[in-house]
Amino acid sequence: MSTPKRIVLGSGKLHLVEFTGAEQIATAAAVIALATDANVLGYIKGGASLVYTPTFYTATDDLGFVTKTIITQEESTLSSGIMTFNGETLAKLSATGRVTDDATTHTRTLKIGGVGNANNKKYVIIFHHEDKVDGDIYVCIVGNNTSGFTLAFAKDQETVIDAEFRAQAQDDDGTLIMYIEKEPTATQAAEQH
Repeated sequence: MSTPKRIVLGSGKLHLVEFTGAEQIATAAAVIALATDANVLGYIKGGASLVYTPTFYTATDDLGFVTKTIITQEESTLSSGIMTFNGETLAKLSATGRVTDDATTHTRTLKIGGVGNANNKKYVIIFHHEDKVDGDIYVCIVGNNTSGFTLAFAKDQETVIDAEFRAQAQDDDGTLIMYIEKEPTATQAAEQH
């Protein structure tokens, strides 16, 4: 096995699509096909962070001669700051968001709240880091925003929504994260040298 030489620099795009089932993201090609400009949730600020946290249990005898460690739980979150948004974006970040557009008055109204309005939707969330030299990286989870959001309107700073998506199993194997590396094409590599 060769030593990795990829250096990851920069941010990327955050894509979001309603999750329809494991077959929707069963292959790397299927995930990559969803990472289109039409599915961008909003342009982000501050990059994105993927956190994977396993929980282990260790059994040991009283004298410490025999031990066994097993994994008992896994948790993963993908968080990012969303700088460009609208009512549709906010509805996807809220389990109870409902949007109506009025073509006559040219208005969009978002209503949030009322646990009876929970839509129970899950989303495919894909962070796409583009790199023409080393190849693109895609991080894919299924889940929804679990941190709510804050809209802070400041006179000297852009409004950025900090979203945190908690991963849920995306298939029958319990997969929480798909990390995909795509090698650069020969054309892209030639352009860089």
